[in-house]
Amino acid sequence: MPQTALDKALSVLNLRGVSDHANLTKEIADQFLADEDSVDISEFTSIEDAAAQLLAEDEGELDLAGLTSLSDAAAQALAQHRGEELSLAGLTSLSDAAAQALAQYLGWLRLDGLTSLSDAAAQALAQQEGGLSLAGLTSLSDAAAQALAQNEGGLSLAGLTSLSDAAAQALAQQKCYLYLAGLTSLSDAAAQALAQHEGGLDLLGLTSLSDAAVQALAQHEEDLFLNGEVEEAVEQARKS
Repeated sequence: MPQTALDKALSVLNLRGVSDHANLTKEIADQFLADEDSVDISEFTSIEDAAAQLLAEDEGELDLAGLTSLSDAAAQALAQHRGEELSLAGLTSLSDAAAQALAQYLGWLRLDGLTSLSDAAAQALAQQEGGLSLAGLTSLSDAAAQALAQNEGGLSLAGLTSLSDAAAQALAQQKCYLYLAGLTSLSDAAAQALAQHEGGLDLLGLTSLSDAAVQALAQHEEDLFLNGEVEEAVEQARKS
């Protein structure tokens, strides 16, 4: 029998009542797949493994940014999602096993809630090919940078406010878009290293550069995103 407007409204209200418990169940996942407008799955803070298995069948972007915890089994299930984007931006920690599982995801993976990353997790996530956003990281070990440089999709580390010369040299080996828009300064050695990066490079947060750093970045041959006076200085160096 077709669902009436009243039935649908009651269903939404019932699901909202369930959502107060913050757990995304298999029943809620079923309802979402039947009608994506009936429930906002981004509001849930935990998810059943069975629900994760169901949601992996969805072919659109999957926003689970409200999740604050994720079992290894749920990570394994969600990694099978074939939509263009999977947001798990609410997670503040991730086990090495979950990182290894999520590395199998083929779309853009958002893990922007992570503020730290083990070297093992970095090594695992580096194998992710669809694009990886770790914009919540405010620091990065040289070993993690070396691992993430293996990433072959876009890599966002837009939360970093500083970068060691060794990390810059490592990340310069990454072959796709590299987002480092949180950096406000860059050493001459780091600029020299990043100038060799073979993909698009976002350094929109830079507020000043030494003459040597300007000359170095002027040698970058791919898309380079800079702001204001820094952009003008680099463009001038390219012309001279």
